[in-house]
Amino acid sequence: MLAACGTNVPRLDDAPVNSFATPVGYRGIRYWGDAELKKLNESSAVRLQELREAHKADPTIPLERAYYLAISGGGGDGAYGAGILTGWTKAGTRPKFEVVTGISTGALTAPYAFLGPEYDGKLKEIYTTISDKDVLRKTGPLGAVFGSSLTDNSPLKALVAKYVTLDLLDKIAIENDKGRLLLIGTTNLDAQRPVVWNMTAIAASGNPNRLQLFRDVLIASAAIPGVFPPQLIKVQADGKLYEELHVDGGTTTQAFLVSGQNSLKEVDAALKFPRKRSLYVIINGTFAPQAEKTETKTLAIAARSISTLIKSQSIGDVYKMYAQSQRDDVDFNLTSIPGDFTAKGKSEFDQVYMRKLYDLGFDLGQTPAAWSKTPPDYNK
Repeated sequence: MLAACGTNVPRLDDAPVNSFATPVGYRGIRYWGDAELKKLNESSAVRLQELREAHKADPTIPLERAYYLAISGGGGDGAYGAGILTGWTKAGTRPKFEVVTGISTGALTAPYAFLGPEYDGKLKEIYTTISDKDVLRKTGPLGAVFGSSLTDNSPLKALVAKYVTLDLLDKIAIENDKGRLLLIGTTNLDAQRPVVWNMTAIAASGNPNRLQLFRDVLIASAAIPGVFPPQLIKVQADGKLYEELHVDGGTTTQAFLVSGQNSLKEVDAALKFPRKRSLYVIINGTFAPQAEKTETKTLAIAARSISTLIKSQSIGDVYKMYAQSQRDDVDFNLTSIPGDFTAKGKSEFDQVYMRKLYDLGFDLGQTPAAWSKTPPDYNK
């Protein structure tokens, strides 16, 4: 178990070198999620041109209007977001998103949300039929003490391999030339920084290992520290091979669009092409406090503390995205699990609980009441 994460490739832990590292055979497929994108105007100009070409071929593709979707983490609570999306489809008001971002369980939802309503059946299947055994396998007390996590995530890897196929990748790749973006967040644990991966670029890269890297990023984004093993990703820097340690994107942020250092309004001014934008944020969790008796045991206390920290971080991330939206004149919309939903799961991926949550999301997704224009308690 001590050697389980060891390889002959050295780890990359030098932050300055790390800034220039990239998976072998790729360029421009990722960036730091907390930094200013120096070439944002340039990349936006390229995407705008791609959108213009796509609009000429298909006038239904919006040009002056952009819809963005950000999906948070939340484990089994991802059933709520899946329900929201499928209910939204039934209502007939779900837009086609130009940019979709995902973190943790949201990373597993995001590819299907990106491709659109034809994958609603897959979303429902994933979040209403899986259980703990499909996602994790306990390693026992020795694994917890001497290994890298409390569980073995080989079932999750098998699940991702089942649903993330080459056909799915090819369909995502087609959207790359239309200026659309599927972005997934992980956390580089050594650097203590969020990393944003351009999954559409990976899908369209033609690299022979694109499917494996695509899956690895999804697994990394869902790798809850201590619960799931971290994901090692091979990179190249200064002509040498290294490995980076990536874990759950929720370690650094619960939901995202762009770094706060980047302004979409400034992009519009630079390109002299103003666009109307709407951002929809799905938080797979509730902002309301949930009283629960915590056992006075180390793991129980740690788990409860982490869940409380995540709830607080979610609120902070939502307020940050709202502030950015106000600054850049972006129409802001937020949905989260209502505070009066009192059902509790017996485990992280309790099927009965997830079905109830999916049904709740499905019903809400068909109504405007699902969406709030402000963060929690903003008007109080």
